[in-house]
Amino acid sequence: MSVATVSRPAAYRWLVFAVLACAYLLVYFHRTCPAVVAADLMRDLKAGATSLGILGAAYFYPYALMQLPAGLLSDTWGPRKTITLFFSLAGVGAIWLGLAGSIGPAIAARTLVGLGVAMVFVPTVKVLTHWFTRGEFARMMGILMALGGVGAYTAAQPLAWLSLIVGWRGSFIIIGVATLLLAGVIWVVVRNRPEDKGLPPVPDTVGDPPGSAAMTLGQGIKMVLGNPRFWAVAVWFFITPGIFFSLGGLWGGPYLMQVYGLSKTQAGGVLSMLAVGMIIGSPLVSWVSDKILVSRKQTMIITGVGLCVLVGILYLAPASFSPSMLYLWFFLFAVCSSAIVVIGFTTTKELFPVAIAGTSTGLINLFPFLGGAVLQPVTGWMLQIQGGPQGPYSPVMYQNVFLFYLGLSVVALICACLIKDTLPGRGAARSAA
Repeated sequence: MSVATVSRPAAYRWLVFAVLACAYLLVYFHRTCPAVVAADLMRDLKAGATSLGILGAAYFYPYALMQLPAGLLSDTWGPRKTITLFFSLAGVGAIWLGLAGSIGPAIAARTLVGLGVAMVFVPTVKVLTHWFTRGEFARMMGILMALGGVGAYTAAQPLAWLSLIVGWRGSFIIIGVATLLLAGVIWVVVRNRPEDKGLPPVPDTVGDPPGSAAMTLGQGIKMVLGNPRFWAVAVWFFITPGIFFSLGGLWGGPYLMQVYGLSKTQAGGVLSMLAVGMIIGSPLVSWVSDKILVSRKQTMIITGVGLCVLVGILYLAPASFSPSMLYLWFFLFAVCSSAIVVIGFTTTKELFPVAIAGTSTGLINLFPFLGGAVLQPVTGWMLQIQGGPQGPYSPVMYQNVFLFYLGLSVVALICACLIKDTLPGRGAARSAA
């Protein structure tokens, strides 16, 4: 194949990636946006802490349950159709949320948003396997996760500013319209593979090697769930991103405003460090894993220790941070609880044959969102039984929550120690378990 023919898909694939990356950016916006407007939601929807936790978790339940169907639809119906249809549903759900007059319809709207955005990540991974080479794939995943951090940033201080101008309702309506418009762009621009655009295939992609044996969905699920190493990663995924989604995606805003007396925009500024941590940390942990430690497992253990230390400090001093320390804490917290998922996904993919990479990715992607779905309402319940439905909640009340998070973080660290190191040349080459 000539250089000229290779360059044609190489140019267009960046447009495909850019459009899908914008979609993933909005996925993360929808995921973390309740945190900065949580107080407004509680007031206007007359919701208690437990109800607000259920509202936040309503995103995660359909997201988690749709991960395996996402892989199946990507393989049968195609990523382009799947993303376009379901992303449109997310746009409708966001508009509905902005119009909701009570907590019941708001929860239903949030559920529709979760259902819609659930069909973006796995189909996007499927598209990238055909448009980028094996050597480029991990780097593209790191960039994709970093752009998810940009979405988390827009759900912090920029959303706080926008909500001051048009209100939280107007903000969700605007983002819903933007989601619908982007769904249309995806339909026009994205193609499942270069050949669908009349372009030559990209050589050395992550697709199945020639002659690889086909495997049914049932066989793939049995292989994944029957591997004990998978369950160590699964529990790690349930806890580590689950804590991030609970604190960073919902309860961080009320904590900063009630314990430190920050305004909505000030709290949004602190929470924006979650996005900065993802943007910088996602490619950073990939580079450290590949080039410095030459180990997936050691990278996950180090960040696991970091998460335990960070949550432990928050437990010991829940109301004693200076403003600069709050910014630093949330930045490091994002690196250790969110950016590190790049290594978790890579480890899962490398545990199994390429033929079932979609199945293994879909199954493992259940667990972080189950974690968020469980920990958000559990946190709300823990606060409510201490300080009533709508608070405000004292530092001691949040301290009990942080002790709970600390215990979970220790369990996640133990799981990281049990994970197989899959990095070629160290773990995978050393044993074929």
